[in-house]
Amino acid sequence: MNTPASSPLQALARIRPDVRAMHAYAVQPSAGMLKMDAMENPFRLPAHLQAALGQRLGGVALNRYPGDRLLDLKAALAQYAGMPEGYGIVLGNGSDELITLLALACARPGTGERATMLAPMPGFVMYPMSAQLQGLDFVGVPLTPDFELDEPAMLAAIAQHRPAVTYIAYPNNPTATLWDEGTVQRVIDAAGAQGGIVVMDEAYQPFASRTWIDRMRAEPARNAHVLLMRTLSKFGLAGVRLGYLIGPAALVGEIDKVRPPYNVSVLNCEAALFALEHADVFAGQAAEIRAERAKLVAALRQMPGVEKCWDSEANMILIRVADSAKTYDGMKTRRVLVKNVSTMHPLLTNCLRLTVGNADDNAQMLAALQASL
Repeated sequence: MNTPASSPLQALARIRPDVRAMHAYAVQPSAGMLKMDAMENPFRLPAHLQAALGQRLGGVALNRYPGDRLLDLKAALAQYAGMPEGYGIVLGNGSDELITLLALACARPGTGERATMLAPMPGFVMYPMSAQLQGLDFVGVPLTPDFELDEPAMLAAIAQHRPAVTYIAYPNNPTATLWDEGTVQRVIDAAGAQGGIVVMDEAYQPFASRTWIDRMRAEPARNAHVLLMRTLSKFGLAGVRLGYLIGPAALVGEIDKVRPPYNVSVLNCEAALFALEHADVFAGQAAEIRAERAKLVAALRQMPGVEKCWDSEANMILIRVADSAKTYDGMKTRRVLVKNVSTMHPLLTNCLRLTVGNADDNAQMLAALQASL
């Protein structure tokens, strides 16, 4: 019996057309480079803590699925964040997975109608990507030319589209903006009046001057439809891949239903618990990064060729130069990798995003930037 010949091209036809048209999330090769493109904490654990963590991880039961230790991690995160009474918490493999879970929980397959996700733009690329992959419509509302929240445009878009989920990144990526509290609350109120969920994405909270969880505690009824999302990546554990979502227990419980079982490994769980036990070390690192950020902003604003340097409430700084492609390539030639965000959105024309590192890294980055302008 002859077996019919098959080909990868035939199999590819089974992949969704919109997926085939997408570009995969690209991580730039960084071997031999000073990596200043991903907002990573530049500090490693002190040597004595490295040894202690290694010993701790060596005792983890790798032959067992994750179990009750995850309850300990939830309790530790709730205490660290100051979670209000009556709230629950969901863990994710980074905040990226939580964004996917939210889209999955709010999609409406087979109903004949599509749910909508809404967010200010430019913003985190995973918002529109998760909407597309899970079958939601995405509405991006442009920021003002100086990257402030456009309140009238946001309120009009919410009234028109009645989004199931509205994302407010607080601070925003890639602009590092922490928007006005009153403006944000009015947007939250408008989304709630339409029966929608609002997600306050606080990925960069260790570097910001305020957090929305204070408003959630102060005005629980007004923020009863608000979820707070954070990650330990900017806390200092980018390699651990752990995000968490806090909100009213009933709402969080529904989202937890679409979470894959055992989505957080025993190693990730134990590393996160260990880090939270030494939160003072990471708080000191964040304080040093904030101090270096102030020096970096001052230096950038004095540098000829840097047309604009925006204020920052994160561990990144957005600048505009005359030719972002030329400057990016020049810095890469000098072995410094930053992020050219100029093609992400029309408002970001000729913009580069720089990570705030330690003093030595920042000096090297500034020298490469100056030589590449």
